[in-house]
Amino acid sequence: MLNNNYEVNIASDFQTFEFISEGTKGNITKVVRYTEIDIKGVFNLGFGDKNLETGYISDLIISDNGDSQKVLSTVAATLQVFMNHYPEAIVIATGSTEARTRLYQMGIAKSFETIQRDYLVLGLKENNWEPFQKNMTYEAFLVKKNNI
Repeated sequence: MLNNNYEVNIASDFQTFEFISEGTKGNITKVVRYTEIDIKGVFNLGFGDKNLETGYISDLIISDNGDSQKVLSTVAATLQVFMNHYPEAIVIATGSTEARTRLYQMGIAKSFETIQRDYLVLGLKENNWEPFQKNMTYEAFLVKKNNI
């Protein structure tokens, strides 16, 4: 999952990433944005389609562009770049719907052996953070660099 990516434009602060999804519905601009929440050093991973006329980013649009694996791989690649620039950061991610959260979970599970070499991944289940396990259902995910 971590090697088939779209080319990404990166903002100078390494917190906003933009790329073009190329698929059956045409070219769709996607944006990944890492926004610090009220807790210093903790960032929310936001992701969605960009309306080119308004600049608005929607995390509710279902593009169905036929390239979901490449899009998820590209989002994962932005996480690597972000975490390399902010190595002490903690990133929290959840889908805007249960189905999207499940999709993220499947993506993590698919590449978990590779991911866990460099990152600690926790899953939120019943208001408790626990080490990520395959075949579990989580409400959100927390990622931070391993301190090796």
